[in-house]
Amino acid sequence: MVKSRIAAVDVGNDALKGNFGKLENELYIPNVIAPDLEDRPVIGIEDLDEKEVLDNIHIRVHSPALDENNIVYRVGNLATKTNNSQELDPGSSKSEEDQTLIMLFAALALDAVSANDFKAKNDVIDATYTLGTGLPLREVKDGKDVGYRSQLLGSVHQVEFLVTPKHQGKKVNIKFDEVKVYPEGFAAYVNLIMDNDLKVINKELIDKQILIQDIGGLSTDIAVIRNRNVDDDKAQGFNLGVSESLEAIREEIRSRHGVELDSRRDVVDIITRKNDRHHIMVRGSRTNVHDITDHILLDLAKKEYRFLRNVWAKNSQSEICYFVGGGSAVLKDYIKALNNKLDGYNIEFFEDENESIWMMANAYYKLITDFSRKAEKDTKEEKTTEKAK
Repeated sequence: MVKSRIAAVDVGNDALKGNFGKLENELYIPNVIAPDLEDRPVIGIEDLDEKEVLDNIHIRVHSPALDENNIVYRVGNLATKTNNSQELDPGSSKSEEDQTLIMLFAALALDAVSANDFKAKNDVIDATYTLGTGLPLREVKDGKDVGYRSQLLGSVHQVEFLVTPKHQGKKVNIKFDEVKVYPEGFAAYVNLIMDNDLKVINKELIDKQILIQDIGGLSTDIAVIRNRNVDDDKAQGFNLGVSESLEAIREEIRSRHGVELDSRRDVVDIITRKNDRHHIMVRGSRTNVHDITDHILLDLAKKEYRFLRNVWAKNSQSEICYFVGGGSAVLKDYIKALNNKLDGYNIEFFEDENESIWMMANAYYKLITDFSRKAEKDTKEEKTTEKAK
């Protein structure tokens, strides 16, 4: 019997976060790709295997699910160093973008080459996964999860490592034993109330009506949770995230200071890092750019707060709103200040920004692990019944 490995992957607009196996492997890869040459030039090629794998992901991807097939890409940190890097555009649907699939396949291939579950034969690894992932609420409401799931199931997706440390020349054939696509808002709720063993940790939340505002790179989803489920009719999605604001900050820094930042990821780092926050180096001098970041992020926070106000008005019996997602980590201080000044809603952020950023991947892991356990149990019971006959 082919062994299927657990994978829980959140292809976020800013970065991919993935948990694999029995949580012995996790991956964080900036969601940036760049078409590239098969034989990319590398200074010190003889020392390639001493370089960091995650800084040098260089692959060819072959899959019937892709619109542009058999293309060579730089992925993640390596892609940010080119002038043709691609990030997801505002208004795009995650379920319909090649980039989402390329990031997913790259992460699975990186896990497969390091996992003990799969053995290589002539540098070819056949890897089977039970995948838990998710899409924004608005895409699930539109039924796009069905097409996304069917693209993954029933086909073989191949990743070939090209000029990548330690894995050059390896090929990974990826198959899916099962794919579960969860609405992101519900996943966040699961993560709030359950631990990794699916045991309830926040009993006081179970029967409350709560809101979950997930601010991503390209969109904002507000889930209304009542009776332990997402209320599909009340849930709302908005085509506004932090990406446009990050691009605006990047552009203003370029025009005012002549500094070209590689990607939105660099802007996020400037805004959220612990030391020298809101500072960049300009011609060797440490320079404060808080005036740039402040007015752009405050404007976005006002729009996000307006979303909250409108949804809460239509769901007046809600008791609390949790802000999750990478965008919430960026806007936390601004939204808190607005709320204190204006309506004073009962809102909650995660002080550990890492917890907010990893919330979806952790939730998918809990959900897909639970699904896998139940499926395994059902299979054993069926076999026992067959033997009894």
